[in-house]
Amino acid sequence: MLQDAFGRQFSYLRLSITDLCNYRCNYCLPDGMPCADYSSLSLDHIGHIAAAFAAMGIEKIRITGGEPSVRKDLPQIIRLLKETPGIKSVVMTTNGHKMSKYLDSWADAGLDALNISCDSLDPRVFDAITGRDELDKLLEAIKLAQISAIKTIKINTVLLKQYNLTDLHKLIDWVKDTDLTLRFIELMETGDNADYFASNHVSAETVQKLLVQTGWQQTIRDKAAGPAKEFKHADYQGKIGFIAPYSKDFCDSCNRLRVSSSGKLHLCLFGDSGYDLTPMLVPGKEIELQNYLSEVLQTKPISHFLQEHNTGSTAQLAMLGG
Repeated sequence: MLQDAFGRQFSYLRLSITDLCNYRCNYCLPDGMPCADYSSLSLDHIGHIAAAFAAMGIEKIRITGGEPSVRKDLPQIIRLLKETPGIKSVVMTTNGHKMSKYLDSWADAGLDALNISCDSLDPRVFDAITGRDELDKLLEAIKLAQISAIKTIKINTVLLKQYNLTDLHKLIDWVKDTDLTLRFIELMETGDNADYFASNHVSAETVQKLLVQTGWQQTIRDKAAGPAKEFKHADYQGKIGFIAPYSKDFCDSCNRLRVSSSGKLHLCLFGDSGYDLTPMLVPGKEIELQNYLSEVLQTKPISHFLQEHNTGSTAQLAMLGG
C-alpha cells in the first residue's frame, strides 16, 4: 500500500493523458493552450504506470486532461486501464464537447463513471465561461450519458461569483427530478489566475449552509471516493456535493496522487515540482519504479497551503486535470 509520512494511504490515481483542451474556460485557459506546451503519454507508458500503481494498492484511476477526448485512442486507453489487474474502477472527467459522438465507445471499453463539466444552465453565461456556445448540445449529451451503460454520471460546476453564483438555486433544482449528482467546486488560485480568483472565489461554506438550511443531509463518504462531500434530500432524486479545498481539514483525508501527461508524479495539485517517472516506464524497471514511488511519497507535504496563496508550480489547472 502506498502510504505517506503522515499515515495517509492512497488508492486513487488521477492520470492526465493530455494537457491539450478544446475549451477556453476563463478560470483555466482563457487564451487557449500554448501549442509548445502540449504533451501526452504513450499507450506503453500508460500501461506501465497503471501496472505499477495497481501493484501498490491503487484501485481507482481517473482519466483527466486537459480534455481526454482530444485523444483518438481514448477507448484503447480506457480498455487498457480496465484490464489492468487490481484496478477496480476506471472513471473520467470531460467537458462533454465530443461526448455525443464517442459515448458508446467509452462505455464499450468499460468506463465505469463519468464526470461532466457544466458551469451554468444559462446559455449566455455558459458561453462567457467556456468560450463555447454549446449548452444545448451539452445538455443533450448528458441525457444520453444517463441512459448509457456507464454506471455513474456526475456534473462538475465551478462556482464563480461574477458568473453563476446567482443561478445557485436553479442549479440545485436541476437534480430535483433527475438522478444526477451535481458537485460545486470551489475556485482554486493558480499561478495565472490571481486577479480572477480574487474577483470570483466563493467559499464552499456558502453551498453547505444553503443545503443544511433547506433540509439536505450529508451522506457517508466511500473510502475510495474523491474529496467531495455529498448531500441528499427526500424531495430530490439527485444529490448535491461540493469540493472545498480551502476548508481546514481538506488534506487530512487525501487519498489521491497525480501523474501528468508528461509522465511526472505530482504528490499534490499545488506541489512545487513533479517527479519524472519516464526513465522507469520500460520493461524490467517495474520494481525500481515501485521503490521510487514509495520513496518520493514520503516527501508529500501535510497540506497544499492554498490558504497562504501557495500555488506551487501549477500555472493553470489543465496541466494536471484538477
